[in-house]
Amino acid sequence: MSRYTDLKHQAVTWFQRHLGNPVLRRIPLQTVLETTGRKSGLPRQTPVGGRRIGDSFWLVSEFGEKSQYVRNIQADPSVRVRIRGRWHTGTAHLLPDDDPLARLRTLPRMNSTAVWALGTDLLTVRVDLTG
Repeated sequence: MSRYTDLKHQAVTWFQRHLGNPVLRRIPLQTVLETTGRKSGLPRQTPVGGRRIGDSFWLVSEFGEKSQYVRNIQADPSVRVRIRGRWHTGTAHLLPDDDPLARLRTLPRMNSTAVWALGTDLLTVRVDLTG
């Protein structure tokens, strides 16, 4: 990873962790992905952008396997997703063979633009919803 990419990741992660996420996850209609902390075992809620298509919810992680929620999914793929204020259970799948730039074109434009601009290692995630 280049020095620029590393600094970009650190800056964006700091902003999200300390300013953006605490505010966004409290907004009732904000989509939120809930994973189980791989070390703590506690629920971890991350505001995300994406789109429900049928019985799946699609999103793109801007930092791939460096994202904490992706690392949590690797340890335990059972997740919940809050969509339009309603919680759904599901199983998350990391899709490294999917084209994340093409996927972003199918997802909400505002979030997709931010992921594209701020991301350094895009990774598609599909959550198969079960409830």
